[in-house]
Amino acid sequence: MTTATGHPLFSAIRPLLEAIGGEEVETDDLQAGDVPISWEGEVIGGVRMESLSYALDRLVARIEEDLGGKLMDLSRGQKQAAIRLLDERGAFQLRKAIEDVAAMMGVSRITIYNYLNAIRSD
Repeated sequence: MTTATGHPLFSAIRPLLEAIGGEEVETDDLQAGDVPISWEGEVIGGVRMESLSYALDRLVARIEEDLGGKLMDLSRGQKQAAIRLLDERGAFQLRKAIEDVAAMMGVSRITIYNYLNAIRSD
């Protein structure tokens, strides 16, 4: 029997799981809330999503990687680009995200609102 972690489908989606904070789960370990993954009609494992409490941190880490530096160290133009990317990826739907991102950037929340207003009025 192939384990979920050894199945070629899980090998193929591993980068996606890392990007979204998902974790491979063996069939015998599936719990309520896990997403079962089927292959040719048979459940071969599942995906367990990370808590949303880490979603903003994960989004920020990806943006920092994409832009080549910590939010705090980015230029004004890069910070605006970071805000655009975070907005496109839904980060500001999360509670207190504006305040948290402002703290990570070393700017006021009013600055974040100004960036968002400029972006959304384009």
